[in-house]
Amino acid sequence: MKQIVTLCFCFLIASITNGQIKLDKLKEKLKGGTAPSTEEVAAGLKEALTNGVSKGSDLVSKVDGYFKNAEIKIPFPPEVAQVETRLRQIGMGAQVDNFILALNRGAEEAAKGAKPIFVSAIKQMTIQDAWSILKGEKDAATQYLKRTTTTDLTVAFKPVVHDALVKVNATKYYTDLVTAYNKIPTVQKVNPDLDAYATEKAIAGLFVMVAREEKNIRENPGARTTALLKKVFEAQ
Repeated sequence: MKQIVTLCFCFLIASITNGQIKLDKLKEKLKGGTAPSTEEVAAGLKEALTNGVSKGSDLVSKVDGYFKNAEIKIPFPPEVAQVETRLRQIGMGAQVDNFILALNRGAEEAAKGAKPIFVSAIKQMTIQDAWSILKGEKDAATQYLKRTTTTDLTVAFKPVVHDALVKVNATKYYTDLVTAYNKIPTVQKVNPDLDAYATEKAIAGLFVMVAREEKNIRENPGARTTALLKKVFEAQ
């Protein structure tokens, strides 16, 4: 008798389990989709990151994209802050302000050429990278991109920034300011690398905006503008 009860109990558990599996499958069908494939995850992450890069680049490459965005505005080089302070003290505040404006205009100009550089890097993302990013933090894709592309981006971006700074006269303003500062008696001569500084800050600003767009796509269903993005990110 005990064996019969045990057998019936096992049969009941099996039936419930089987029924639950069928119910889960039915729910999945009712949802209208299945879990994304490995290839879909990779494609979805690349699409999301490309969207973020495109929107981020477009935002900062507009007039005042850097200059009027307190989060990414490029200030006078902080390692030579005494230059700015001293020049303002001797009545050259307007020239300093012109330089800071031109510096940010240079970054805005350079950002116009950033998109294809980022997109090329995104295409190199592996399937394994994509899965890790999908389950990672809200800026995991941006951090991946920053980690794997900053060196190459700097090499590719620096001449673009240099040309942009020359175009908007930032280089001339900077040379004039440093020359004026170095003529002040008793000061220690300075001549920091403007191109390197502007490149670093311009790229950092882009990453800030890309991270913002990535976070938006992860958290806001309305930002997932394609079926693939919806499928991949809803699977989180």
